[in-house]
Amino acid sequence: MSDADVIDLCLLLLRATLGGVMLAHGINHVIGGGKITGTAGWFESLGMRPGILHAWLASLTEIGAGLLLVVGLGTSLAAAGTLGVLLVAWITNHRGNGFFTFRPGEGWEYVMVLSVLSLAIGGLGAGTWSLDHALELDWFHGASGLAITPIAGVGASLLLLAVFWRPPRSS
Repeated sequence: MSDADVIDLCLLLLRATLGGVMLAHGINHVIGGGKITGTAGWFESLGMRPGILHAWLASLTEIGAGLLLVVGLGTSLAAAGTLGVLLVAWITNHRGNGFFTFRPGEGWEYVMVLSVLSLAIGGLGAGTWSLDHALELDWFHGASGLAITPIAGVGASLLLLAVFWRPPRSS
């Protein structure tokens, strides 16, 4: 196996891992546990109003970006989608709960790792074992991918939070 093949295998593993995790989260929000209505109630409790809108936005972004990452299509934008969802989760749910996920309320270590993975994949691109490469769409990697991912992901999450997030008042 050549060095290029090892790099492509590693990129595939990174994309499939992040994409698979996001895909599973999105599907679980729609059909698992309390289904989409339970997810909507949870979003409402975090101050994301209307909850049903944000339940669908987050779920469809997780599903769509997850699938795109797995197949390596629109990789920098897919990574931006995962980054945006993760940043909203980090800010609305995890940031005040400490580092470790096993702390009450779930800490932020998990979303931090997935956020950094999103940035890295956005910068590295999908590699040659991807639809981006097969369709000759793999020009967004390196500096342009590393710029697109946080600009789109952070920008979308901050805009969404500014317009829709109304944090519950502490008692």
